[in-house]
Amino acid sequence: MYNDLHCQMISFTCDYAEGAHPLILKALCDTNMEQLPGYGNDPYCLRAKEKIRRACGCPEADIHFLVGGTQTNATVIAALLRNYEGVLAAETGHIGVHEAGAVEYTGHKVLPLPQHQGKIRAEELKAWLKTYYADANHEHMVFPGMVYISFSTEYGTIYSRAELEAIHGVCREYGLPLFIDGARLGYGLASLQSDLDLPALASLCDVFYIGGTKVGALCGEAVVFPRGNAPAHFMTTVKQHGALLAKGRLLGIQFDTLFTDDLYGKISRHAIDMAEKLKEILRRKGIPFFLESPTNQQFVILSNQEIERLKPLVGFDFWEAYDADHTVVRFATSWATPQENLDKLAALL
Repeated sequence: MYNDLHCQMISFTCDYAEGAHPLILKALCDTNMEQLPGYGNDPYCLRAKEKIRRACGCPEADIHFLVGGTQTNATVIAALLRNYEGVLAAETGHIGVHEAGAVEYTGHKVLPLPQHQGKIRAEELKAWLKTYYADANHEHMVFPGMVYISFSTEYGTIYSRAELEAIHGVCREYGLPLFIDGARLGYGLASLQSDLDLPALASLCDVFYIGGTKVGALCGEAVVFPRGNAPAHFMTTVKQHGALLAKGRLLGIQFDTLFTDDLYGKISRHAIDMAEKLKEILRRKGIPFFLESPTNQQFVILSNQEIERLKPLVGFDFWEAYDADHTVVRFATSWATPQENLDKLAALL
């Protein structure tokens, strides 16, 4: 068995290592030769939008299909902000750390807030805004124009309904739109600790997106303005940012499939089931956790020697240095993680 494990490396590197769910590939193949309008005006995009509206409980929602997460974040933020405004985000937020300055490239500053295992707190957001407007020189500073959070966060943590309500309340008090990055939305909602569903989340923000790239699709994200509140000419902004796919059918067919018979929810729950089993294995092997994550991303502390031994055998992601001899690494399950991979990991450890 040990030799067999050496022959084929297993991967827990990320949740987009696999291609797409077989039902999506089948739908793409079955419709491949149909001649359809471009830019999202095909019947599959229109049908997918209706299914998403029903799933979110938002019959008036504006929905747009974009090609990827970074393009989506940069496009939504650019569309909502005036040229003198910035976006408030956790100091660990994806837009400020892992998007190569894409938001700043559009001309908007990311304004960092304290983070608590990836999350921001309503009271600290309010204190930041109160301090900002109390500064007699704030006209000389970048104005806060919106608030960005991730669900789930970059550390796999999630906001409770009460936490989200509190943040949303501060945003309304100060007239700021709340934008939720949903690259891993399915995994956040499927978490055993989540007390939110799609309709509840949609009611507590001004715009969010449903991530497909990391949750079963080949690519693509569905941006949802839940109250029909998309800014004027949003599609033009999408195109300016290189996020509009001419063959929009490719995204519509995928989301039409994901939102048929709750496929999106089912495959998200599978990732969480696998993550719970992964946590059991890691605990049983005595591997310390960096933090407690209720979703598909698990962060543990390994010695640098252990990392070198495991690297040829199993894929995982470097996260950050812990001390001179230890490193925080991430193991991620996905919609496609098989039980067999968990069994192999247990044997390796």
